[in-house]
Amino acid sequence: MSEHQKTLKIVTNLDRAAIEAKLGDLHGAAQAAGLADVAALLAGTQGAPRAQLEQVVRAALKALAGVSGQAELKGQLELVELNLPNL
Repeated sequence: MSEHQKTLKIVTNLDRAAIEAKLGDLHGAAQAAGLADVAALLAGTQGAPRAQLEQVVRAALKALAGVSGQAELKGQLELVELNLPNL
């Protein structure tokens, strides 16, 4: 495996606190990458209902669909999406 290949560890037991922390981290990562539209979507998610979080995550994934070089961010958003049923 080359140094550029990474494996995403799939964790499906994140609770609300872990999901909200992950979304906060992803907000910061989007800001740092200059993805203001994605960062805006991920802002203020603390305490949001599950349905709203689902919309936010899907919208962020859609916004990243045409963006190259953001596999890590996309993968982490997909990880959050897999964990939303835990809410």
